[in-house]
Formats: sequence, structure tokens, C-alpha cells
Amino acid sequence: MIKIVIIGFGVIGRGVFEVLLEKKQLIEKYIGKYSIIAVTERTGAVYSEKGLGIDILDFKSSDFSSGSTMDIIENIDFDVAIEVTPTDIKGGEPGLTHIRECLRKGSHVITSNKGPIVVAYRELQKIADKNNVKFMFEATVGGGMPLINLVRNNLVGNRVDSIRGILNGTCNYILSRMESERLSYHQVLAEAQELGIAEADPTYDVEGIDSAAKVVIIANALLDMNVSFDDVEIEGITSITPEAFDVALEKDFTIRLIAEVDKVADSVRVSPRLVPLHHPLSVKGTLNAVQIRTDLARDIVIIGRGAGQRETSSAIISDLIEIYRK
Repeated sequence: MIKIVIIGFGVIGRGVFEVLLEKKQLIEKYIGKYSIIAVTERTGAVYSEKGLGIDILDFKSSDFSSGSTMDIIENIDFDVAIEVTPTDIKGGEPGLTHIRECLRKGSHVITSNKGPIVVAYRELQKIADKNNVKFMFEATVGGGMPLINLVRNNLVGNRVDSIRGILNGTCNYILSRMESERLSYHQVLAEAQELGIAEADPTYDVEGIDSAAKVVIIANALLDMNVSFDDVEIEGITSITPEAFDVALEKDFTIRLIAEVDKVADSVRVSPRLVPLHHPLSVKGTLNAVQIRTDLARDIVIIGRGAGQRETSSAIISDLIEIYRK
């Protein structure tokens, strides 16, 4: 029996919990029997050696009374930790400590948390290798798009020269709405906030910070570069005007926020770029799209939804199956 702990029980954690129960019969065909024995959040934890049921989704914070996250990590035996706490790009905490300690005790780790990987990817991978466990993070880049596992598994034998694309759905929604309706940035941002597409404080998205974090992960984990967040040239979308789209469209181009890692040129950057109207990277709405340039398979493009509870859960489940696939 595979024992699973979910660390972080917000929107993503609850979504993963629900999918693990909903698709249990299907997933067990690939990995064998499993049980979720604990979930933790900021206020505490719920633990049952026999496994937790769907009723946990109705629990309030006051019901999380089985100690802290670190109590669970240090005192409970489990096989897989799914770490889905909020991202802190600067310090990586508390996820960094959670992941480090789980790997040290010999547990596999699956995470959607970009911060620890941006801050300490090589350290964490080294700990995982030393303890003969897997450190998986498909959900950190592209949500439901299988970018990381595609490059690591299906493109083995290829030299990957560059990876570029749209990695933030909020920015893509804003830019594609500005393109189609010729509305100002501030008008579309307000609309996106009303729809729940943009956060009340959109800085992390619109200034390119989220895309830059993903670029660091791609550079280090997929292209074997040695890049820090400070190495990324970052320009957001806040200065884009409707008139800029008029000029671009006259030449059959549009404008998209492109995150790019070029190993040949040794460059990492995020900036608004001109994209041909009929190019795969001209996708609209909240879609993400990535172009992978290789020596053998040439150019490969994947398109999908980059965020959301179900999409992130899809990536986490794929990592779980990858660890245990029979």
C-alpha cells in the first residue's frame, strides 16, 4: 500500500485530494493500491493510518488538530509527499523545508511549488538522488501541459537547444483581449480581475515574475544550465498599448509575453514579443503554448491550459504514475 501525504490544503491541495479519490480505480491500475493518510495546512493536520475519505473536504481549519506539517513529516511513515503550498520565489519557504526533509527521510516528492525549485533545484535533486527517491515537479510549468516529462522522457537522445513560449495564462488573456477589442491594458486587467483570471494584486503575473520563475526551472532542470532568478531579463506587459497592436497587425503580427531559454545563446528572458498571427504561439485566452527546438525531432509545439485546479491535478497525477508505473 502506497501511503500519500498532501502538504497544503488550499485550492490545489483539495483538488488533488478529490482527483485521487475520484480516479482511484484507474490510477491503481498503474501504481497499485494507495491511501491518503494525512493532509496538512498552515493551521495543522489531519491524520489517519487507515486513510482519509471525502468528508475531509468539509473540514474547517479548526478540525486540523493532528499536529503541524513538520510533526507529520518527522513522525509519520509515508511513501509520497505531494507539496502544494503557496510559492515564494525569493526564499522558497515553507515548501523548501518541507521538500528537503521529505527527501531526506526517503520519501518521493511531487510538487506544484515553483519557489523551492527556483531557489534550490540542484540541492534538492542531489538529496533525492542520494536517498534513491524521485523529485517530480511537472505541475510547476504549464499546468496541464506535459512539458517536463515530454522533454525528459520522450525526447531522450535529442539535443534541446531552446524552449520558448507563453507560460502565463493571465498575461495571455489580457493581451489577446487587447488585440481583439482594442481595449486598454487597465480596462482588460479590471475585466480579468472581475472574472477571477487575474489576482487582486496582479504584479506577479503582469510584471513577468511568474514566467521568469518558470524559465529558471526550464533552464536548470531541462537544459542543464546554471541559472538563478536574477539572471533572467524580465519585462512585463503593463506598458503595452492598443496602438501597439495596430502597428503589429498591419504586418500580420500580434504581441505575446514570451518566456525563452536559449542554451546556444546562453540567454534567459521574458518580454513582450512580436509573433506571426498564424504561428502556434499566437494562441488566445488563457492558453499556454511552448515551442521546443531540438536537433532530431526539430520543432515541437504543445498547447494547453497552464493553470487551474484540475489541470494542476492532472500534472501531479502524471508524476505519481511516473514514479510507480508498473
